[in-house]
Amino acid sequence: MNKSVSVKVYHGYGHKHNLVVYGHVFKHKAKTQQIYSNNIFVNILHLLKLFVLKPYAFVNVRLQFFDQTIYNKAENDGFFRFEWQADRDIAAGWHFVKVDALDDDGNVLNSGEGKVYVPHITQFAFISDVDDTVMISHSATIGRRLRELFIKNPHTRKTFPDAASHYQQLALSHTNTDQPNPFFYVSSSEWNLYDYLIETFKYNKLPDGAFLLNSIKRLKDLIKTGKTGHEGKLLRVMRILDAFPNQKFVFFGDNSQQDPSIYATIVAKYPQNIEAVYIRNIRPEKAAETERLMEQIAQQKVYACLFNTSAEAIQHSKAIGLIK
Repeated sequence: MNKSVSVKVYHGYGHKHNLVVYGHVFKHKAKTQQIYSNNIFVNILHLLKLFVLKPYAFVNVRLQFFDQTIYNKAENDGFFRFEWQADRDIAAGWHFVKVDALDDDGNVLNSGEGKVYVPHITQFAFISDVDDTVMISHSATIGRRLRELFIKNPHTRKTFPDAASHYQQLALSHTNTDQPNPFFYVSSSEWNLYDYLIETFKYNKLPDGAFLLNSIKRLKDLIKTGKTGHEGKLLRVMRILDAFPNQKFVFFGDNSQQDPSIYATIVAKYPQNIEAVYIRNIRPEKAAETERLMEQIAQQKVYACLFNTSAEAIQHSKAIGLIK
């Protein structure tokens, strides 16, 4: 094994006929063991290390899933994507996958393990934005966003009151406790912050799920963190819907940036697949514009809720029968 090479495998998703797993291969990546400290300098140093990396461009990768082996090649930023059909029936739940990075002679440089989630077809599925929908991030203002990232760690980042309670109730809605409804967290944050977000969500008792994040950034691009185009997020959400054509989805977002227009666009294309859309009213000055988009969504016979607090969203979910 080449100890300087690392393979990072992110949570995947799918069903028997369409399984998807993402990841990155790095030639070099700074050691980033998190120390949960209130010291601002410790937190700054850890955050900077998340962006100290060198992607392994166009390296060969091999995925192993049960008895299946699939080959692919990473992109120029070390990012890889596997999409395949299983050769057996796959039970609902989490399943392990292994990804090897290979040199040109087929020797294993290093390996990484991940998980892929297969939901029951009868379950609801939830797609949620992260920044300013679940986590307080001030993502519309780059200075305040960077301040949140720099001075805090995953155990001191704040989530909105009752957001975790709402998501916990939704995860167990109309299903068994051992088979929670799947959550997909689609964010403009970069893959650099994957472990940071996983730990933040775990610490705040938010449901486990698959994260779909933005392209990896180098240290010189840190000032641009959290910035992605409308089209990038739109495509990531649509890929999830395409992977689960028979699933009923519920969307969560906020009106600090583009979520209302992105979700209105998707509802217009997939009205039969969407049960409800929830938008947190982060920017009161944009409430009128958001209400107009929510009316468009409601005209497609999809529940639409613009809310100020998670308590209001919980009451709405009870009223439409999403939770008891």
